Amino acid sequence: MEGQTPGSRGLSEKPATASPGLSSLGAVFILLKSALGAGLLNFPWAFHRAGGVAPAFLIELVSLVFLISGLVILGYAASVSGQATYQGVVGGLCGPAVGRLCEACFIVNLLMISVAFLRVIGDQLEKLCDSLLPGALPAPPPWYADQRFTLTLLSVLVILPLSAPKEIGFQKFTSILGTLAACYLALVIMVQYYLGPQGLAREPRPALSPPSWTSAFSVFPTICFGFQCHEAAVSVYCSMRRQSLSHWALVSVLSLLACCLVYSLTGVYGFLTFGTEVSADILMSYPGDDGVIIVARVLFAVSIVTVYPIVLFLGRSVPHLCHRRRTDRTTSQVLPGGLGSGVRAPGHLHLRAEHRGSRPGAREGRPGLSRRGTSTATLVRLPGPAARPV
Repeated sequence: MEGQTPGSRGLSEKPATASPGLSSLGAVFILLKSALGAGLLNFPWAFHRAGGVAPAFLIELVSLVFLISGLVILGYAASVSGQATYQGVVGGLCGPAVGRLCEACFIVNLLMISVAFLRVIGDQLEKLCDSLLPGALPAPPPWYADQRFTLTLLSVLVILPLSAPKEIGFQKFTSILGTLAACYLALVIMVQYYLGPQGLAREPRPALSPPSWTSAFSVFPTICFGFQCHEAAVSVYCSMRRQSLSHWALVSVLSLLACCLVYSLTGVYGFLTFGTEVSADILMSYPGDDGVIIVARVLFAVSIVTVYPIVLFLGRSVPHLCHRRRTDRTTSQVLPGGLGSGVRAPGHLHLRAEHRGSRPGAREGRPGLSRRGTSTATLVRLPGPAARPV
């Protein structure tokens, strides 16, 4: 457009990855599944480290205020900048240098998340193989039970096909499945508390007062990590059909409150079941040969696997943004530097310069022209691929 400046192109155009069509319920499930990950296993231990149920709940509420505020701010920044990715918003509002730094940090963050999730899945598969294989031999496990084989097979047959879609809206289906799988783990921990798992001695009622404020606040990073879903917030917001800020705030509140409910039930009942003897991985505290716990391990691995397509989708957006920025730089050089040579203008825009009144023999007295003369520049769109003089 002729009235658009080069500096405003990055703030008014959205990348091709943003295709609004995601429902509000789908957005809630994607945000919920992005947050409901490996941190679910650590919440009973976090409740123990916090000193009891009441201090842990207080830390959860304080963290929710900051986390929900961060999601709302990201939605507002996406609507202002017109970008459809987290790093695109940072680059559009803070400048190209900060944007490139954010891209590098974004890739490193996603890489660390992927490695941590693979480690969690590998641990669950190892415990699952130990419980299913006959006997507990000290010999090395067979080749088909080795993590290098199981993780490679899982990545090729499950994670890679689920990561093929180029729209984040498709992940609402896997997010629903992963959320139900995580809810099963919370339900199992609740039921085991009331039924009493076999082979476990009931611990006395744990103390509810924190040993120290230092110990209580040491679990703050663990709790905040459990609710971390901000990497996907901008992409989810730009994919929604309704992109009003108030509606986005409602989606953010509902998703994090649902996540808080699942985390709190798991943390409270896991902590009350094992007390001070709770393991950092709550599933490690239960007998390995219990059929209910075996199913919980399988479903928790499914829950972590469904997070991977979201992480890989966000990682794919970074090189796309870099290619788009190079294209925008090439295009932005046309209008400032090409006004004198109209052949570089996109869409066959050519400059016709007229200088009237200063040439010898210029007619004076024409309407709209002064005696000193005026110069006008007009962009003329010429059909056809080649430039022709005007």
